[in-house]
Amino acid sequence: MWIRENAEIDEWIEIQKRIVPEFVETLINRYKMLRLIQHHQPIGRRNLANALGMGERIVRREANILKKQGFIEIKAEGMNVTRFGYTSLEMLRSYIHRFKGLNSMEEEVAKKLNIHKVLIVPGSYDEDELVLREIGRVASVYLKSILKNDIVIGITGGQTMAMVAEEMSEDDLKHSNIAVIPARGGLGKNVEKQSNTIAAKIAKKLNASYNLLHMPDNISKELLKSLSEDPNIKEVVDYIQKIGILVFGIGRADKMSVRRGLSEEKINTLKQHGAVAEAFGYYFNKDGEIIQEVNTVGVSLDHYKGLQHIIGAAAGTEKAEAIIAISKLNENLTLVIDEGLAKKILI
Repeated sequence: MWIRENAEIDEWIEIQKRIVPEFVETLINRYKMLRLIQHHQPIGRRNLANALGMGERIVRREANILKKQGFIEIKAEGMNVTRFGYTSLEMLRSYIHRFKGLNSMEEEVAKKLNIHKVLIVPGSYDEDELVLREIGRVASVYLKSILKNDIVIGITGGQTMAMVAEEMSEDDLKHSNIAVIPARGGLGKNVEKQSNTIAAKIAKKLNASYNLLHMPDNISKELLKSLSEDPNIKEVVDYIQKIGILVFGIGRADKMSVRRGLSEEKINTLKQHGAVAEAFGYYFNKDGEIIQEVNTVGVSLDHYKGLQHIIGAAAGTEKAEAIIAISKLNENLTLVIDEGLAKKILI
């Protein structure tokens, strides 16, 4: 029954596309407008026009239509999404997903990468930075769907993971004894993107406990051994071995090598050997083969390969090679990416 109903919906969508082809562009443009208003409200017409790359007159016309239909309200300080608009946005996300044929694209990407599941967010991060928020939202929703009692969630740092924490809603979850911990040590000076900050934020929204790892990610093995004798640090390092769900961002080798402060000589060596991805203390080539190991604190490669529940998230076409490489490490991976990146992977 469910399969037949979905087939009928897809058939109806195809008929709509043929009878009213201009409907597709109008629907997507108004969806983008609603989404932008939601994230930047209250926002004026001029700022909205600049964000959308549209003329102010066109935006005024479209905004008046959305207001008339009850999706937004327009006040002196700017436009806001109404309660009806919020509800409609949730429905529109699902509809546009089917409208653009992303269900079948998800299956294609999963098959090509030979991984468990792929979730695709409409749009391209290369053209619309708000797509990253959608990736964060989708990843957080999926994470909640696989939660269970007595589970330890590991989360890495970075911009994408920070967005997962930002977009996660606070719900009254019916699970007990959930812990959230940083899956890697700290990297860089941006506190908001540190795994400690992200782990604490997610724990609060899940009403879970958390432990912090007060240790930089790239330290020498000698210093790591010394610091690991500290009871507080040892507790978190031991906790990392209990991670049952891992949520992580996927990094390009060239950018991560710079962030980790590698010398120019080492960076050039990585390039010469075809390194395209960095994860779990290793640099990998496009075939998922190890190019180089680095000193790191957190989830080990062996631990990652044995995990049953993994959520990887990435945005932007530049991440295609890195994703292809990481996907070869564990077929249990669930990947959350944008439409533009999915198309790049399928090329």
